[in-house]
Amino acid sequence: MLSGVRDPREISNWDEEVDVLVVGLGAAGACAALEASRSGAETLVLERAGGGGGTSAMSGGVLYLGGGTALQRACGFEDTSEEMFKYLMASVGDAPDEEKIRRYCEGSVEHYDWIVAQGVPFKPVFHYGCSGEPPNSDGLVWSGSERVHPFVDIATPAPRGHVPERPAQAGPLLMQKLCEAVEKSPARIAANHRAVALVQEPDGSVVGAVAESFGEPRNVRARRGIVVTTGGFILNDAMLDAHVPLARHCQLRVAADGDDGSGIRLGIAAGADTANMDQASISLPICQPWGLKRGILVNAQGQRFHNEDDYYGRIGEWALFRHAGRCWLVVDDAVYEKPSYEPFPVAAVGDTPAELAHELGLPEGALESTLELYNRHARNGLDPLFHKTDEYLAPLEKPPFGAFDCTTENSLYAAFTLGGLVTDVDGRVLDPEGRPIPGLLGAGRSTSGVPSRGYSSGLSLGDGTFFGRIAGRVAAGS
Repeated sequence: MLSGVRDPREISNWDEEVDVLVVGLGAAGACAALEASRSGAETLVLERAGGGGGTSAMSGGVLYLGGGTALQRACGFEDTSEEMFKYLMASVGDAPDEEKIRRYCEGSVEHYDWIVAQGVPFKPVFHYGCSGEPPNSDGLVWSGSERVHPFVDIATPAPRGHVPERPAQAGPLLMQKLCEAVEKSPARIAANHRAVALVQEPDGSVVGAVAESFGEPRNVRARRGIVVTTGGFILNDAMLDAHVPLARHCQLRVAADGDDGSGIRLGIAAGADTANMDQASISLPICQPWGLKRGILVNAQGQRFHNEDDYYGRIGEWALFRHAGRCWLVVDDAVYEKPSYEPFPVAAVGDTPAELAHELGLPEGALESTLELYNRHARNGLDPLFHKTDEYLAPLEKPPFGAFDCTTENSLYAAFTLGGLVTDVDGRVLDPEGRPIPGLLGAGRSTSGVPSRGYSSGLSLGDGTFFGRIAGRVAAGS
């Protein structure tokens, strides 16, 4: 059980002393441990589970990288760090961390090379079929909203989803290679050890941690610093209720058992500030296969609310946070396809838009008006409301008409949290006055990083691995 902070004067003896202590062995923790140990620091990793991996090992393994990586060039795509920067600044919300985003974009090419050097393979083939995660071992994929309104007019699009070479879900391979690299490094791993308290001097310096292993306490002193990389809080209902209650309605919480906010709570107990705690990545992958993007998403008022050709993470955010997860994808007989993901059941069918609206319980006349306006402009290749691209713009006129259920009660919403401890660009955890807490660093979803809102697939792993490396080096040099 977490106990906040301990005064070192309460510690009768240290069971172990190291230079750098990393708490959590997911992607961010593995990279922090590698860089700390390779910088000459005696490094220990505490992992509450029986082995490393965490939520990263359950993910699709996508890393959002760009600027002209070797993989992008091999697949025939040009990209620059400036175009990547412009896209991220526009897409991650109304308060982007410019300094972090700039550093991330400028270091992205080198970071890709570093990931490859750890033994992570990438197949130099671009996948044309879907966005987010390819169903095969292709290495490069569109994983965000780069090609749709309004971002296509802000930055030159380029695919930036870098996927390790493994059919379908690549997270296990990514973590296998990173954990193998840690095991081969001078760093040591203490599995089945959960950090339950930070040890903090009266002056605020964090100098160690108290861990528990099978009920037995273990006091570990960290001479140079502690890096918190324990993940987010999507499995903590109390924290969700306090910060992002709508996420509780999502059917799939993307998380390992450790995503209970423990590292965030330890940091708060030590005086850390937090940011973006009300934000989460919400995926609604209804528009796969892509032909379903020709349908229209309507809310409980029978009105469109977003461009359907957008990335499913951004669609999910709009559907949940702005419309409480009450929406449907309306199609006609020409557009109908079975969704690639389940469950997205058919909610209603009607020979006319009015019949369909009645079956859905929408306000009388609303859906008919929405379809009339959409069809009138779509016949001329226009979408003045949401600027859907020509490829997916077609009138919905061929009966029968159907609606796929996209409500949180009956369909697949996948969620993980984005808020956490406030850190500077070097991974130092900051207090509410913006001052670093000596000896305390963080990375990954324990922190508020590049993906503050407006997610693109691969930003969590990209951000976590990139800033995990930085935090490890900074801790080693403290």
